[in-house]
Amino acid sequence: MSILYKTLAAALLLGGSAMALAANDGQMRANELLNTDPHYRETWQGVVKKEQRLPEWVMNLSGDAEQMNAVEEDGDKYLVGPLCESQATCAKQRLIVAVSFDKKDAYAMLVDVPAGLPADKSPTRHASYRFLGKPDQGMQDLLMEQLKKDPNWY
Repeated sequence: MSILYKTLAAALLLGGSAMALAANDGQMRANELLNTDPHYRETWQGVVKKEQRLPEWVMNLSGDAEQMNAVEEDGDKYLVGPLCESQATCAKQRLIVAVSFDKKDAYAMLVDVPAGLPADKSPTRHASYRFLGKPDQGMQDLLMEQLKKDPNWY
């Protein structure tokens, strides 16, 4: 009987963790990740430590952020959301961040729009995209889709 109780206890613990993640869906912001859990900090530091010439706000995930959303990619669940240094700079430079629910993987896409781009020019066609964390094609597509959800991105 003790095996049954151990199995039941393990199932309840796992179920509780999944429920806690579901309850947190969409309530986390990218600029809160590193202060929320040391595992997120460790994973993010692993992503940016080999990168060169990243802005400080990207290195520290600081700045202005919207709520993240739970998204599934290739069977894995991620929290995904945008981050900008400030609201004023968001049209010219932004970061789309994805972190796995298990806190072991993190990816991002840094989007730069050239300064002085006329308002009638599409930022999509003139922006440069830099992927962080070596995302595969599926993750790159997921990050691009998140960017396209912005009504100001055309």
